[in-house]
Amino acid sequence: MQPDFFQAHHYPVLLLIGLAVFPRITLLFVGGPFGVFHWLGWLIAPHLLVAILATTHYWDTNPVLCVIAWFVAFAGTGGESRAARRGWRWRGRRREAAVVVA
Repeated sequence: MQPDFFQAHHYPVLLLIGLAVFPRITLLFVGGPFGVFHWLGWLIAPHLLVAILATTHYWDTNPVLCVIAWFVAFAGTGGESRAARRGWRWRGRRREAAVVVA
């Protein structure tokens, strides 16, 4: 049986915050050796990769943590896409305003 998440890592709360807020950077430093599918998940949907890895490693010892990881994964992936669309709209409006002023 694998150890608990909080026993397996030196700074578990800092790691959880990093995985929730900056999953790509945190996975680069903590993730370990990646295969092809891990790199694909890292590029496309890092929050989902974190949830999948958490479920496969810690479901037996921390099921609540895994469920929270899935909630963060779906909220984070959806939030990133909405923020990206909003950013493109904002840039377009700013360019239009610059053209009208000039």
